[in-house]
Amino acid sequence: MDFYEKLMAQVERVDSLLCVGLDPDPSRFGPSLLEQESPIFAFNRQIVDATADLVCAYKPNFAFYEAAGLEGLQALKETIEYIPQEIPVILDAKRGDIGSTARAYARAAFEVWGADAVTISPYLGYDSVKPFLDYSDKGVFLLCHTSNEGALDFQSLHCQGQALHELVALKALAWGASLVVGATYPQALGRIREMAPGAWILVPGVGAQGGDLEQALAAGLDSQGRGLVINASRSIIYASNPREAADELRRRINQGRREIDLAARAPETLSAKEELCLALHDLGCVRFGDFTLVSGQRSPIYLDLRLLVSNPAVLRRVAEAYVEILASLTFDRLAAIPYAALPIATAVALDMEVPMIYPRKEVKEHGSRRGIEGEFRKGERVVVLDDLITTGGSKLRAIEPLEEVGLEVKDVVVLVDRGQGGGEELREQGYALHAVLSLGEMLEVLVKHGRITSAQHLEVLTFLRGGQAHG
Repeated sequence: MDFYEKLMAQVERVDSLLCVGLDPDPSRFGPSLLEQESPIFAFNRQIVDATADLVCAYKPNFAFYEAAGLEGLQALKETIEYIPQEIPVILDAKRGDIGSTARAYARAAFEVWGADAVTISPYLGYDSVKPFLDYSDKGVFLLCHTSNEGALDFQSLHCQGQALHELVALKALAWGASLVVGATYPQALGRIREMAPGAWILVPGVGAQGGDLEQALAAGLDSQGRGLVINASRSIIYASNPREAADELRRRINQGRREIDLAARAPETLSAKEELCLALHDLGCVRFGDFTLVSGQRSPIYLDLRLLVSNPAVLRRVAEAYVEILASLTFDRLAAIPYAALPIATAVALDMEVPMIYPRKEVKEHGSRRGIEGEFRKGERVVVLDDLITTGGSKLRAIEPLEEVGLEVKDVVVLVDRGQGGGEELREQGYALHAVLSLGEMLEVLVKHGRITSAQHLEVLTFLRGGQAHG
């Protein structure tokens, strides 16, 4: 069987996601071990004997063996050969070099040392990773977001509108590799799980580094309650009783898995915002595909809130959400921007029993030739209502005729803020934006409830961060 089959079989056999890191440091050995012919191997043998029925894998870190010279390398070979065949071995070597060197590293890891999987630094790109991937029966874990403090120096930098570790995750998915994400950064772990719902993730940082196990499990477990290899090294191998330490950590991991599973099975109570987001999506107001916006720009998402007129129940729910915001504002009348906001504002006006006006898109060439429909008095304060905001241009154009006839405008209320600069543009001109929902919130709800895939979520977020639209 290949690495992943072997890993899954061991996970199920011993009901464990615990991986023990074999990081021997002879300076911490007792006198009895140092008297052994091979102290490092003797140390590892004790750990394996004590924990083999509790772990899904072992992870020897190559540096500790290399530091001990030839004796250490021999101990590494003996250790891997001693570990029961059914338990996979992940060689933590963090290799990453040009193609010819990478091929030698891959041959060493898999053919010389006999590891089942290896950790890789992806910094040199695909040609440095491919020699390891060519061993199709082996596992390859790319360093994505590591557990150390210095991870923030580079791995969280933004490139092409995304954090660098997210780009690494996308490459890993494309190449068929697994990932290393530290428990000390649960938010990054959760984001990577969203992007890679089926990937195995090696999780260091629980134990001596202080990563929060429960947060890591909540963020990183896959839909089957697996998908994580939780590594602990020093907190187990240097414990006064390594078996007890390993058993306790395995127990905590499994308890966390059970609690998360029970929570997932429990009937979910949706918040008002979640209900509204799902209702808008199910009505067809939020669509995903390839759309051309008013500006001519191509967009992977389109919001069509004009459909609200066809569903009184959802329109009522939208109006109630506006009323909740408007209840804290001071105004005399509502001013709706045609056309999508007209039915929304009408529903709000009926609910609040407040008068409404609206600026025409075009001044009539006949009759009263009024630019603003409805009754009003100079000096009154109006709050402007629209369906959504991208940039602030259309809102400012609608406010201008209102102020020209002596009305005062301070606030703009919309259903959806696309998060592309409209709020900032209004603030610069002295107006406050209030939104029922941000597009980012909507996307989070839709991916959480399975209305869209993680790939669609990521595609829209990338567009919103890098693109500019008008409206």
